Amino acid sequence: MSRKIHNVTALLEFLVGAGLAIFFHWVLHDEEAAYAMFGTGVLLSLATFLLREDLAHMSDRLSREYHHAHELTFMVAQIEDPECQVKAQELVASTKKDLSLLQQGRIPLGETEFYLAAAKALDQASHHVKAVDPLTDGWETRGALVNFYQANLRALARKTRITRVFLLRRDQLQEPETQKILFAQLRDGIDVRIAHREELPANTDASSWASNCSFDFALYDDRVVTDVCPRAGSYYGIKTSQPKALSKYHHLYDLIEHNSHGVVMDDGVIVLAGGISNLSATEQASLIAA
Repeated sequence: MSRKIHNVTALLEFLVGAGLAIFFHWVLHDEEAAYAMFGTGVLLSLATFLLREDLAHMSDRLSREYHHAHELTFMVAQIEDPECQVKAQELVASTKKDLSLLQQGRIPLGETEFYLAAAKALDQASHHVKAVDPLTDGWETRGALVNFYQANLRALARKTRITRVFLLRRDQLQEPETQKILFAQLRDGIDVRIAHREELPANTDASSWASNCSFDFALYDDRVVTDVCPRAGSYYGIKTSQPKALSKYHHLYDLIEHNSHGVVMDDGVIVLAGGISNLSATEQASLIAA
């Protein structure tokens, strides 16, 4: 209907211009004015027709974009069941949180997606990978971690340097499982360092540099960062390549590494470099046997 109205309006404008031209030609006998009136009328009719067409196309495009931008809002508004409405609001809030991360250039990932993204980043690294990790169980048993560690080995085979700072409690270094994991990484050529969790500030202290730090992140050639979210949520971690974020994580890594210690083998037991083992001979023997 709108299109028909536009066409009829254009026709009426043309007829009015033509009628005035005929009036000047037949009644007033002014041929020059008649031709000028006819030409002006045709040009005005064409200009207004094109203007209306452009406005109509713009209106259609804006309408489509508006409906597309508010599609979720319209869908939620059409939910009548109160319980369904509450659930829908929760989903919208979660979606807003994820979209906010994406606006910042941070890609939210589930646990399996996170380790897959980390493995791909390792496969693309060619210079230096800097990682900070809590020493968790599963490095040799969990499928995602095993495949992730295989990516570490492939990077080492390409002569890519890997430095990994493990966060431990002071007494955790003595545990057989800890010794086993650290020994495997040292054996494979990873530069292993240890930071005592007690020597680092709490990540809940808003005034410290470690505020909201997960202490579980990695920098790949200073081009990509993967970081485990410090608090449980709808996703496990994030991946980003934003320059501002890279600068932040590089600074965090430098601070944590500055508080870390190198490790060496002492009679088959991994101990802190530059110090002496605080284990008894019996404890050392048990660790070696394990």
